[in-house]
Amino acid sequence: MTPTETLAKLLVEREPLPSLAGRPSYPWLVVGTVCIGAFIGQLDASIMSLVLPTLEVSFHSPLRHVQWVALVYLLVLTGLLIPLGRLADAFGRKALYTLGFIIFIVGSALCGFAPGLPVLIGARGLQAIGAAMLQANSVAIITAAMPPGMLGRAIGVQGVAQAVGLAVGPAVGGFLIGWLDWRWVFFINVPVGLVGSVLAWLILPRSGARHTVTGLNARGALVLWLGVTSLLLGLTFLREWFIFFPLAVTFLAVFVLGERRSATPLVAPEVVRARGLSAGLLAALLSYTVLFGGLLAVPLLLERAFAVSPAHAGLVLTTVPLTLAVVAEAGGFMADRIGPRLPTVTGMGVTVAGLFLLEGVRGGTGLELFAGLALLGLGMGLFIPANNASIMKAAPAANLGLTGGLLNMMRGLGASFGIALVGVAMMLHAGSGPSHVVGVVRVRTGISWALYGLVVAAAAGGVLSLVRQRPADPSHPLR
Repeated sequence: MTPTETLAKLLVEREPLPSLAGRPSYPWLVVGTVCIGAFIGQLDASIMSLVLPTLEVSFHSPLRHVQWVALVYLLVLTGLLIPLGRLADAFGRKALYTLGFIIFIVGSALCGFAPGLPVLIGARGLQAIGAAMLQANSVAIITAAMPPGMLGRAIGVQGVAQAVGLAVGPAVGGFLIGWLDWRWVFFINVPVGLVGSVLAWLILPRSGARHTVTGLNARGALVLWLGVTSLLLGLTFLREWFIFFPLAVTFLAVFVLGERRSATPLVAPEVVRARGLSAGLLAALLSYTVLFGGLLAVPLLLERAFAVSPAHAGLVLTTVPLTLAVVAEAGGFMADRIGPRLPTVTGMGVTVAGLFLLEGVRGGTGLELFAGLALLGLGMGLFIPANNASIMKAAPAANLGLTGGLLNMMRGLGASFGIALVGVAMMLHAGSGPSHVVGVVRVRTGISWALYGLVVAAAAGGVLSLVRQRPADPSHPLR
């Protein structure tokens, strides 16, 4: 028995409960189940920024060692999204999604019980494998379950779940660290994950006809992972590890050449040929660059230029995810009714206006600050659900998992690009010294250049949104 046949037998899917599958609201039950994974993923990501200083003290380790707790998660997650999306198309999205919850639970428990930093870093890698299974399948499961004309709203609801997780993460993390222990930052994932895995097995539909793959192209998956990992390491350690940029270019070039010659390419040719899909994915990359770059630039501005406390800056920053959550459903609804162009282009225009307002902020409070953050969240709330829905509609029906993996990889890369853009602007214009040494004017100059860079990214995303997307596969169920 080949490894492929063994995996197919292990990943046997069951039908959902008939009492649930027959309800008119069944598609929304599927969306609600997927939202649990979306919520817990963003909750875990937003909490992690708070726990790193505590881990420095608990493990008596410097930040350059402790930061690998966050970095290894990002490296594993981003590198596995495309291969796991391909596996899901071949062997079943429901099976891999449910298994992802179980692996995420086990990894979270091991993180909580970790006796030392090396074990914690290894457990975070395992946790990331489970998270990759969830993220690579989430949008594909929603796409397959929703009837035509409702996909945008459904993805909007998922965007709300992600935004809520991002918004409440700092508050939840602060409570757990302050009143219990840092280990509960990981333990909290276990009960939520258990509920999610049970609901996934009972509610999610079977994947239907499996799509034949004659091989999983492990070599292509490895080369892609090396390329993405090198790129992320180069972005994370801009000054120290610049060598990773040429390595990333080399690995990614080898991957592209290998895909063209491979009999079993990791990225199916139908996906590459789908009209407008590449433009939509690039627009998604730019939107996440803007979102995560803004989420870093604003607290840097508040803390370094205006001496605002981290707690106050974190509270002010929740304006973005909360506004995004309120607007995301409307963005998806507009995409279903009138198409994606108006909400995506308008969303990027609103985002540009918000970034210009933030560039003019002169204090830690005030109308300009909150209006700028609200416009940033409003613009992203209009853009992201509409753009994501249009990408999934343009994807060939046999490659929904692969396309979902590509879309989520754009989010991971966008987050890294946004953080790197702000870091480069600060390094070039404000220097790298501590906040009490670097002058306020230089800090403001660095943040201003970072915001101007984000404006360019947002404008480019708006232009790309004008490209009409259309499935290469005429039988696409959402066409």
